[in-house]
Amino acid sequence: MKIDHVAINVSNIATSVSWYQQNFQAEILYQDETWAMLGMGQVKLALTLKSQHPPHIAFCVDKLDTSDVIKEHRDGSKYVYKSDPDGNIVELLSYD
Repeated sequence: MKIDHVAINVSNIATSVSWYQQNFQAEILYQDETWAMLGMGQVKLALTLKSQHPPHIAFCVDKLDTSDVIKEHRDGSKYVYKSDPDGNIVELLSYD
């Protein structure tokens, strides 16, 4: 298991993408009006609107537990959101 990305909520995708590019030389891996995925060295940062995704940390796994409700992202990856004991959201993500 490895960390795939960290996601934070922002109020404006384009403004935030520009800020991360200017301040951290972030590479745009994907961007639309509702979310963006940025590459920053060995780390990926997802910028999301609150209405689309909660802030979370995503771990890449080989296989998802089929007893969970599995959803699919636009890129075809499969995912499950779980909450830790303090209510933080953890995404388990599979690219199979």
